[in-house]
Amino acid sequence: MSTERSTAGTRRPSLSGGFTLIELMVVVALIGIIAGIAVGQYHTATTKAKEAVLKEDLYQLRNLIDQYYADKKKYPASLESLIEAGYLKKIPTDPITTSATTWVVVREEVPADEQETTSTVEGAEAPSEPGIVDVKSGSDRLSLDGTPYNEW
Repeated sequence: MSTERSTAGTRRPSLSGGFTLIELMVVVALIGIIAGIAVGQYHTATTKAKEAVLKEDLYQLRNLIDQYYADKKKYPASLESLIEAGYLKKIPTDPITTSATTWVVVREEVPADEQETTSTVEGAEAPSEPGIVDVKSGSDRLSLDGTPYNEW
């Protein structure tokens, strides 16, 4: 331990082993700035990942709807029809809404003269239900590029 001589001639220990309040405040401020930048980058990275998953899910669902149409010559009545027919194991979760029930389905447009009766069930004519031709996210939020997720 080093000692210094005071003006009165007595010895006292020096205080060279610690940090000043200013030094501590500068370090805490720098850590805060770095943490703020990291949180912003983390949020952007997770949003980009969710958007990538949404794009892939939409691509796969649309592809399965097209395969269903190619095989059966009609569009599926619901997303559950894809499961029942073995095209899909389960309906994927929309990564933006975090729910599998918020998908918005777009149904085919059936001409007015065909809407009344197109299929028969044991002799009785039943109105046909338009099939699903497209699927979209149920979210009303905007993506990172500014477009609504429900327009993808």
